[in-house]
Amino acid sequence: MSKTLVTGGTGLIGHHLVRALIERGDDVRVTLRPDSPVEPLEGLDVERVTADVTERPAMRRAMKGVTRVFHAASLTSLRAPREEYFRVNVEGTRVVLGEALRAGVERAVLTSSVSALGPAMPGVTADETQLDGLAGLRLAYPESKREGEAQAIRFAVKGLPLVTVMPGHVFGAGDWRRSSTDIVRRFLLREIPFYVEGALCIVDAKDVATGHLLADQKGQVGERYILGGRNFTLTRLFTDLGRISGVEPPSIRLPVDVALPIVSAAAKLPGRTLITPGEVKLASQRWAYRSTRAKRELGWTQTPHEETLEQTINWWREQEGDLLRPPGTRQPLALRAAGGIFSRAGSLTGVIR
Repeated sequence: MSKTLVTGGTGLIGHHLVRALIERGDDVRVTLRPDSPVEPLEGLDVERVTADVTERPAMRRAMKGVTRVFHAASLTSLRAPREEYFRVNVEGTRVVLGEALRAGVERAVLTSSVSALGPAMPGVTADETQLDGLAGLRLAYPESKREGEAQAIRFAVKGLPLVTVMPGHVFGAGDWRRSSTDIVRRFLLREIPFYVEGALCIVDAKDVATGHLLADQKGQVGERYILGGRNFTLTRLFTDLGRISGVEPPSIRLPVDVALPIVSAAAKLPGRTLITPGEVKLASQRWAYRSTRAKRELGWTQTPHEETLEQTINWWREQEGDLLRPPGTRQPLALRAAGGIFSRAGSLTGVIR
């Protein structure tokens, strides 16, 4: 019997994808690393093999008997060294898709990211046709995803029947690795003392899994499809998280040119800083996209955004319970007072002036 191989099957996207494939009737094989969490695959009838996506002999063994490959493994932590992003997201893609081509699979679906397109221009949303959106920004994770796509194209040219999906910022239940939903966890812990204004395209993990299956069934070989949802400004996102969770959102919004020196100085102090310069720089961009092609060509649909936010909040409350702030929690008085001053003045720069 033929197999469907999923890399990254214990990640937020991956374990929802594995479940969707099982429901479709696929015989699923999942690659795991020795440190992969066990919770995402509990109770699922899947074959598990130990294989790092950057290790060619292990991936060659994992590819035996496989007819379909979903390469969802990725390094998404915003605090990883630049070289580690490229080792996993670029070299890993090169190894997995190279072995898929060698094995003669019938279809390969690559999980990329909207961030590979770069931020959208002011006042508009970006689509799959955007070029050079990352030029000059020096953002390691998006650059590694863009280069991973470049590697994938080389194999498509050689005959690999490849379709690429580009999810937005994924929310939903089951983020055991604390990846893209960690912003919600940190919000509920009240570990976001201030923020900069940017935009995020939030999409439900279950919708992304469905999009993978639709890309497999209906996607045009060589094409890529944005799987995005609601575009939020960070102000609106934190307002909605506060309204749904009962935890008051951060009071202080800073201009990025003010926030960066503050967090850069804090990063030099001993211990783990709450916010890094890289996170500030990423957060300040307009990651806003439209999914017109996926809706038109794949028939893809989206979950209402409030349902996605509720599921994410509820999952983190189930996981961490009393560690999180309860409904009714307000920001510290000093931060609320400072936020009021900054709001009336327009910005911290205005206060200083």
